[in-house]
Amino acid sequence: MPKEFEIFQLSNGIRVIHQEYPYSNVAHLGIIANAGSRDETAYEHGLAHFIEHVIFKGTSTKKAFHILNQIDSVGGELNAYTTKEDTCVFASFLQKHLDSSIDLLADIFFNSTFPLKELEKEKIVIVDEIHSYQDSPPDLILDEFELLLFPKHALGRDILGTKKSLQKFTKKDIQTFIKKHYTQNNVVISSIGNISASELQKKLEIHVGKYVLADTIEKKIPAIHAVNSHKIAKPETNQSHYILGNAAYSLQDKRKTAMTLLTNLLGGPAMNSRLNLEIREKHGLTYNIEANYNQYSDTGIFNIYFGTDKKNLNKTIELVQKELKKCRDKKLTESQLSSAKEQILGQITLANENRTGLMLAYGKSLVTYGKVDSVKQIYNKIEKITAAEIREISNEIFDVNTMSSVTYINR
Repeated sequence: MPKEFEIFQLSNGIRVIHQEYPYSNVAHLGIIANAGSRDETAYEHGLAHFIEHVIFKGTSTKKAFHILNQIDSVGGELNAYTTKEDTCVFASFLQKHLDSSIDLLADIFFNSTFPLKELEKEKIVIVDEIHSYQDSPPDLILDEFELLLFPKHALGRDILGTKKSLQKFTKKDIQTFIKKHYTQNNVVISSIGNISASELQKKLEIHVGKYVLADTIEKKIPAIHAVNSHKIAKPETNQSHYILGNAAYSLQDKRKTAMTLLTNLLGGPAMNSRLNLEIREKHGLTYNIEANYNQYSDTGIFNIYFGTDKKNLNKTIELVQKELKKCRDKKLTESQLSSAKEQILGQITLANENRTGLMLAYGKSLVTYGKVDSVKQIYNKIEKITAAEIREISNEIFDVNTMSSVTYINR
């Protein structure tokens, strides 16, 4: 059985969370910076994501080929991601390669040189990535919805940037962003593996402790969202697409747990979600309908998305509104609430079996809150949710007078 996680600090101030996982030959390690696309200026649109790409392109001791080959050649996986608020480099590998993997990740994260030739090459790659998103209506409509909701804030801009913004970026722009945002308070290391916290700390001191980061704190610009905004477009697509939503609770808000349960009940991944049962199973109007809730440091975004045939668009919207009205008007019965809690508790337990995802979740929590809730604490928060709380949240977030939408009507 895995042991409880431990949190400690390296001599250079970087915080670390580690969970010892006995009897496993696989380790997982990530370095996370609490800096993403929302931290960009208008000029820097797409820069955080660009950094995620080019951070693998060479260090003072390794070329791109050696970086990409070192972990993959021994059966491991090296990866990275950028969100609105985070950038992360992480890897999964056999436990016996822990030392070399720590050294590689630290070298990538703290010591990348960003060769000019590689920067220009990667701009072409990202432009192709942008084009692929533009060919995906579900991705495109979400970007448009977020821009509609936050029209005057970086949270509204997409993560990838534009072809025009990418072409402007220089090595100096990258280094300026990193120096400003990859600071001592903004960077954490997360780990799961068959090694004690004390032994891991010794290894991290060797490979990571030598890097000195600034201890400044860059405050995020508060997000202000639009209310009751709607947009209709007529792109050349095979389906009509629709997204409806609202600003919601932040990572710091105590109501986020109940909001998560409500979203899961309404349109989570399970086949028995209310929207799936009513709109796909009962009426056969759509292949995919889902509800999502993303949390940020000072706000959140709730949305419902579906794609359907043009002739079914209005009917499907009516049924979505009907389900939202049920949430606003009717309290969950004791049985319904108990079932919803049982379902999400089961989903969390299963998700924790994915140790890469768990490692990343630990790191995200530590870099955001400065602490991590235990599984028991999370379960207790879920158990305390009441039907009255769920209804109160429904009436606030699902208010027809404040919700916004984007509609793609295919030609």
